Amino acid sequence: MSDRMDDRLKQSASRAKAAWNSRPPVLTLASPTGKLPPQARELESAVLGALMLEKDALTTVIDILKPQSFYDDKHQRIFKAILNLFDKSEPIDILTVNQELREMGELEAAGGTHYVANLTFKVNSAANIEYHARIITENAIKRELIRIASDIHRDAFEDTTDVFNLLDQTEQSLFEVSESNIRKNFDDMRSLMGKAIKELEEKKNQKDGLTGVPSGFSALDRVTSGWQPSDLVIIAARPGMGKTAFVVSAMRNAAVDHKKPVAIFSLEMSSIQLVNRLISAEAELDSEKIKKGNLADYEWAQLNHKISSLSSAPIFIDDTPALSIRELRTKCRRLKAHHDIQMIIIDYLQLMTGNADGGKGAGNREQEIASISRALKGIAKELNVPVLALSQLSRSVETRGGDKKPQLSDLRESGSIEQDADMVVFLYRPEYYKITEDEMGNPTQGMGEVIIAKHRNGSLETVQLKFIGRFTKFADLDGGGFGGDDFNTGAFPASTFDDDASSFAPNTIRLGSRINNDTPPPQAFPRSNFGNEDPPF
Repeated sequence: MSDRMDDRLKQSASRAKAAWNSRPPVLTLASPTGKLPPQARELESAVLGALMLEKDALTTVIDILKPQSFYDDKHQRIFKAILNLFDKSEPIDILTVNQELREMGELEAAGGTHYVANLTFKVNSAANIEYHARIITENAIKRELIRIASDIHRDAFEDTTDVFNLLDQTEQSLFEVSESNIRKNFDDMRSLMGKAIKELEEKKNQKDGLTGVPSGFSALDRVTSGWQPSDLVIIAARPGMGKTAFVVSAMRNAAVDHKKPVAIFSLEMSSIQLVNRLISAEAELDSEKIKKGNLADYEWAQLNHKISSLSSAPIFIDDTPALSIRELRTKCRRLKAHHDIQMIIIDYLQLMTGNADGGKGAGNREQEIASISRALKGIAKELNVPVLALSQLSRSVETRGGDKKPQLSDLRESGSIEQDADMVVFLYRPEYYKITEDEMGNPTQGMGEVIIAKHRNGSLETVQLKFIGRFTKFADLDGGGFGGDDFNTGAFPASTFDDDASSFAPNTIRLGSRINNDTPPPQAFPRSNFGNEDPPF
């Protein structure tokens, strides 16, 4: 009797164990709150089925979906196979997808031929495939945000975590989610034409002819109509030509005279050194005196009187050394969001690093500079502001004979700088090379040239400016901007330059353009009044 009872107990236990092993799988909770990750498996099946039913369906969703957009691992593998077929220009259907999965060695991992075939029963047509794909992407974005939040939660509890690195990583992660999932759609011609006409009407109402951020140099602004939004402008020269002096003068003109918020990232000079340059130029006091503090009483009065407008100017200076592209992008976004900056200046490009840790990248320096220039162009487009990046020229300029004027081939370390830039501007001072007269016999003392060597949306011209070394600043030749009585403003008569004096400034040499030879010059506008205030004594 006892043996029979034991047998029954064993049989009962065996049946219970078999029932337990054959139970439906229990879904694992994704978080302590008991919620599952956002997902839409039925829609994933429907989208994959539609892709195998209609040959043109993939072109509708290829910009929306990525393999990682799918929650189900099997669906990720199937979508990768579909993308492979698309890349090889092969037809997409049940048979070809199965064959591609077989060649990839992932047919069994994708559920087998039966599972792939059953996907086509989930949907009748691809009519709503775009709507379904957007729901799948939305769920993928939510999952990615949950992952980022979990990482932040974990790292924030770690004592060894650097809080500022964590902030930077968080901001970068969120930006990558937005950048990789939210793409700009095409615009139709009707909407684009409306925007273009609206912009033309706005430009018509601007009497000064400026459509961008003004440089404050009259002749230069006539050629460029100001620094244009989304443009990458490379300002290149050999050391000692006054690159920093030029951009600091342009920055001051935009911020003080035109109230345009400007950000400058000074990798070469400290913030105080940069401010001292601004003070010297604004108060027209010798830079050596500013450096040493040897100012007479009347010079102190002059300084206090003239820098009042400078103190309230919307200028933002960052002197972080070895700034990386990631840090630059992060800081520029913040400045745009909080202060609506209208122009970004980098001094100078070769001092930047391509990666966040400030070390050397895996590639060579030329590849790193190429990635930096591409990123700068991306920042200009993303924030819709002009980016002025200073750049060094190679020593080949010094070994060349003649007047040693720079050329595009002299751009240092990467030809991609020339390709990515919308404008390439060279600064040249013949006086630096002991050239006392130009080809027309005019004296070159205190004269600087702004050579526009590449202009994607305008003409190529050379603009003459006044360089005042003791104040480390540039100004218009006619004295309309800066003061300084040590320069002969009559050194460049109008007859020296273009015969069409009614269209171009007397201190502009027109070289012509390969892009828009027939485009008339912009309307003239008033000169800058930088430094015209009467002295207080």
